[in-house]
Amino acid sequence: MTRRRLRPDAGVTLMELLIAVSLVSFISLGILMAMRVGLNAMEKTNSRFLSNRKAIGVQKILQSQIAGIVPVTAVCRPDGGEASGKFSLFEGRPDQMRFVSSYSLAEASRGYPRLAEFKVIPGENNAGVRLIVNERIYGGPFMVGSLCQGFAPSPEGAPLPVFPPIQPGPASFVLADKLAYCRILYRETMPPPEPERWSAVWIRPDRLPSAIRIEMAPLAPDGARLQVMTVSALVRVNKWVLGPYAD
Repeated sequence: MTRRRLRPDAGVTLMELLIAVSLVSFISLGILMAMRVGLNAMEKTNSRFLSNRKAIGVQKILQSQIAGIVPVTAVCRPDGGEASGKFSLFEGRPDQMRFVSSYSLAEASRGYPRLAEFKVIPGENNAGVRLIVNERIYGGPFMVGSLCQGFAPSPEGAPLPVFPPIQPGPASFVLADKLAYCRILYRETMPPPEPERWSAVWIRPDRLPSAIRIEMAPLAPDGARLQVMTVSALVRVNKWVLGPYAD
C-alpha cells in the first residue's frame, strides 16, 4: 500500500478563509438590507392604504347616518317625570348634534334604529380636535322624552327642547382625529325666491334641516394620503315633523 504524499501548497490558507467569510457576510448583509427596505416599503404602503380606507369610511358613515335620519317625536318628561310638551328629537349645534338614524356603525342599515350623538372634542394632548359619535339603541318615545330637560325660547318663537350635553366615554367611536377644525352647519330651505340658508344652530323645532354639512380639515396635511374633508349630506325627510301623518 503506497502512502499518498501531500503537496506543500495544498489546502486553504487563513487569508483565503477570511476573504471567503467576509464575502459571505457582505452578501448576507446585502440580502438583509434588501429585505428590510422591502418590508419598510410594504409597511408604508399598508399604512397608507389603511389611512385612505379610513378617510373614505368616515365620509360614507357620516353620509349614511345623516341620510338615515328618522323623524321622532315624543313628550318631554324631564328625568322621566311629568309631561311638559311635545317635541321633535333633533339637536343641531356647531359642535354637536343628536338624532335617531336607521344606520348604525355596528349593523349598517340592517339593525335597529340608533340614537346617534356627535360631538367635537379636543384631541389627544390638545393636538387639534376630534369628532366622536355615541350610539345607543333607540328605545322608543319614552326614552327620547326622558332626554328632554325642558324648553327654551327661540328666535322663531317656537320653544326649543333642551338636551343634556353629549359626554365622551369608553364606548365613543372616534370618526376623525387630528383635525385643525370641525364645525357643523345646517341648511334651511327657504320659500322661493329666497336663497337657501346655512346656520350653525338649528332653531326650527318643527322641521328638520334639508341638509347637513360637516366642515373639517386635517391638522397636518399630507399630499400622499387621502385626507378627511368637508362632508355634505341630504336629509330625506322634508315634511312638517310635528304635524299629523294622516296621508
